Amino acid sequence: MKVFMKLSKEIMQYKLYYIAGITAVILATLSSLVAPSLLSEMTGVVSAGVGKEELNAILVLAAWLTGLNLLKWLARFVSTYMLHIAAWRLADGTRIKLYDRIQTSSLDYIENRQSGELLARVINDVDKLELLYAHVIPEFLTNALTFVGVLGVLLYMNWKLALVTAIIIPLVVAACVFYSKKVRPNFKSAQKLIGTISAEVQDNIQGIREVQSFGQQEREHLDVKERTDNHTRAILKALKASGIFHPLIEFLSSLGTVAVVAVGGYLAYSGGIDVSEVVAFLLYLSLLFTPMEGMARLMENAEQALAAGERILEVLEAPITITDSGSAVDIGRAEGKISFENVSFSYGEGKEVLSDISFVAEPGKTLALVGATGAGKTTITKLISRFYDPTEGSVKLDDVDLKTITLKSLRSNISPVLQDTFLFTGTVAENIAYAKPDAKIEEIVAAATKAQIHDDIMEMPDGYDTTVGERGMKLSGGQKQRIQIARAILRESPIIILDEATASVDSSTESKIQSALGALAGSHTVIVIAHRLSTVVSADEILVLDGGRIVERGTHPELLEKGGLYKTLYEKSVKK
Repeated sequence: MKVFMKLSKEIMQYKLYYIAGITAVILATLSSLVAPSLLSEMTGVVSAGVGKEELNAILVLAAWLTGLNLLKWLARFVSTYMLHIAAWRLADGTRIKLYDRIQTSSLDYIENRQSGELLARVINDVDKLELLYAHVIPEFLTNALTFVGVLGVLLYMNWKLALVTAIIIPLVVAACVFYSKKVRPNFKSAQKLIGTISAEVQDNIQGIREVQSFGQQEREHLDVKERTDNHTRAILKALKASGIFHPLIEFLSSLGTVAVVAVGGYLAYSGGIDVSEVVAFLLYLSLLFTPMEGMARLMENAEQALAAGERILEVLEAPITITDSGSAVDIGRAEGKISFENVSFSYGEGKEVLSDISFVAEPGKTLALVGATGAGKTTITKLISRFYDPTEGSVKLDDVDLKTITLKSLRSNISPVLQDTFLFTGTVAENIAYAKPDAKIEEIVAAATKAQIHDDIMEMPDGYDTTVGERGMKLSGGQKQRIQIARAILRESPIIILDEATASVDSSTESKIQSALGALAGSHTVIVIAHRLSTVVSADEILVLDGGRIVERGTHPELLEKGGLYKTLYEKSVKK
């Protein structure tokens, strides 16, 4: 019920549609409840003999029945249409809310989940909400109203037979409760497995070059097959419970009918009831058992929908650790001074990654971060963009603590160029202009020229309108890097972060990228991470990290003269 109540708050946005739909459901149900009474009355008139007066009565009753059926048809149409409008708008709204939540989630939350699994929640799980609100709840209400209404009529007609019928109700309720507890974990498990299948397939498609190059098709086939087999087992386990549950409800219903026939027959034999009353009672009795069986069938859909609802709420209620404080301000365009003051940091409860880091990157200067893998270089850049907050100490932009600056304002001042280049499906021009969508083609070309990629683009089939493929698959590593640099140049942010921008390119392409980066010097604060230390020799200051600490700092000549760790790293880099 907790899950249901939380989800139901969302439907209130579309309450007019939903109220109209539910009202129509009630009208249709009432029409169904009245019809047997009219049929019973018509049967009584016919059994008494049909004269002119009786014929007129039959015609009137027939007209009433026709009107009731028309009302029922109209009510069904209104309920179906209104409820589907409300349910699909709820699903769409929830899907957008989920997407927005993922977009604003802290990096630690995203990094600990597979994108395909999150995608399954946004697509598959949200669709279950339509099932819940357009089908399960209205049909459950219809069945509940029918059940209560028919039970009331049966008590009025013959309370003795009604009590005989009521004996099976506790048994049905107990079966429903038992079924609910047994089946939902299996449906939730099955939906979770769909997420892992989605994630696996997405990874394989995106990494198809690697899969085919290393001949791992069979291995990936077996991995996906294992996951799909697990999903099938979870579904079948849930459906096994359904296979027992639904026939059990039908069996209990049939016992009720048998009991009424037996007791009713005895009462008719002993003169305690008229045979026509038994017939009318049985007509209504069929209406009593039908909603019971219907509610039993709805349990399966309800459990699937609520299992999906739990997974949706897990995302919507996940804590966002990096947010704007109530006093956060928009600082506009920054000068670009970056300060770390006694900063320490660890991921969650893990080992400390940075320890007592202090430095200042002055506006327009280039600061290089070097060190072995795992020394903490990339973590520093994540702190600058405030993807994480320091465990201790503070990070400042223009002497203002990042925690007091709005995230939008902070990140508008930073342009990253990462080793793992991500290009969106679209054209070259669209990817360059991603951070500045309103850029004119002249601006795009100028940025591409500075990034040393314009000539390459002009040799492509459609120039700037050439599609890059998913994640830029149609382009070389160097081309993707320079498009990313062009994107950073076009944005004109005062701070540029270069994280291994030349790590995966040849010497010729590296030279072009170096020329492109030279265009940024002086006018931007540049933070450079590099393993190829030839790319940082002209930096204004170099910080050497080891084990999360700054062990050396200075210019390239100064550090070589010291003969410490930097000199060792540089000599190894040059030999490569």
